[in-house]
Amino acid sequence: MSAPDHLSWDAETYQEVSDPQRGWAEAVIERIDFRGDETVLDAGCGSGDVTRGLAERVPEGRVIGVDGSPEMVALARERLADLGVRVRFQRADLLELDLPERVDLVFSNAVFHWVPDHDLLFARLAAALTPGGRLEAQCGGRGNVGEAARALEQVAVREPYAEFLGGFRRRWRFATAEATAARLARAGFLDISTWLEPQPVRLEVGGPAERFMSACVLRLHLQRLPEELRAPFASDVAALVADADGIAHLDYVRLNIHARRPG
Repeated sequence: MSAPDHLSWDAETYQEVSDPQRGWAEAVIERIDFRGDETVLDAGCGSGDVTRGLAERVPEGRVIGVDGSPEMVALARERLADLGVRVRFQRADLLELDLPERVDLVFSNAVFHWVPDHDLLFARLAAALTPGGRLEAQCGGRGNVGEAARALEQVAVREPYAEFLGGFRRRWRFATAEATAARLARAGFLDISTWLEPQPVRLEVGGPAERFMSACVLRLHLQRLPEELRAPFASDVAALVADADGIAHLDYVRLNIHARRPG
């Protein structure tokens, strides 16, 4: 059975264009105080770059990489095969997460905004943690890619795109820091800290911007368009967020999350 559209990714392209996401992930990893022997869950592991970074921080521990995309899981397994049993991967929807063991740390980057039910998500993650275990994550927060989203909606109602995109709405959930803190508390977490952080991305139109946006922001819309309309659609959206110098402005806003399960 194939994965639902929202879980299907062009893993190779994402791997090539996701430098901003990797940079954000590295900053989150830097704020974590590792012992070195933890079992870590990489929730939404993607192509495995960040999973490798986590494995380096726990030389006496292990990392479990989970992703809903079969393409991402396959690529991650291939790219991290050299780490042997210290890293394992499984395909799973985070809203249905059921690990065979509890973990000491849940890490996630650029994933939670794709998950529609944050109350259930945090309940699942709390259940996956050992007593005293930590959650350290970052995802898109309120205001994330706001201008790009408005540009996307403007282009989607134009012909010839409207025939294929009529009625389709994006699936992102860009929550506020306050709402997220309340959801974490309802899930039983303590020591909760949540905050928004602007992280603008600037890319040249005429290649880099369109390629990045196609792999990330426009992904679900492009899946609904015929092949011959995908590149023109990406170009039309990029043009609406570009300045006079041909630089696309993507106003990313990151929602940072720190919390602990009661010990």
